[in-house]
Amino acid sequence: MSVIEIQRHHTLDHDHAIAASDELAKSLSDRFDVNYTWQGDTLTFSRSGAKGKLTVQPHLIHIRMELGFLLRPFKGRIEKEIHDHLDGLIEGDTTA
Repeated sequence: MSVIEIQRHHTLDHDHAIAASDELAKSLSDRFDVNYTWQGDTLTFSRSGAKGKLTVQPHLIHIRMELGFLLRPFKGRIEKEIHDHLDGLIEGDTTA
């Protein structure tokens, strides 16, 4: 099993951090056919061959994704998508 682990510090207020995380989830859902649900400040996501959690904390977004054998070759692409999307959402939000 291959693991993607990303922690991103942010200066967003809680509502904007949740919104940014939800936008990331929507993007992953569209691009990689990921299903997701929110439970409080934790987003749980899965698809065939992958599962993980995204947790929104004050000043930190933490993502842990486990990739199965068939998705391992796409680890770099998936990780880049997550980083790029977080960069755009967190750094592009001027309402914080």
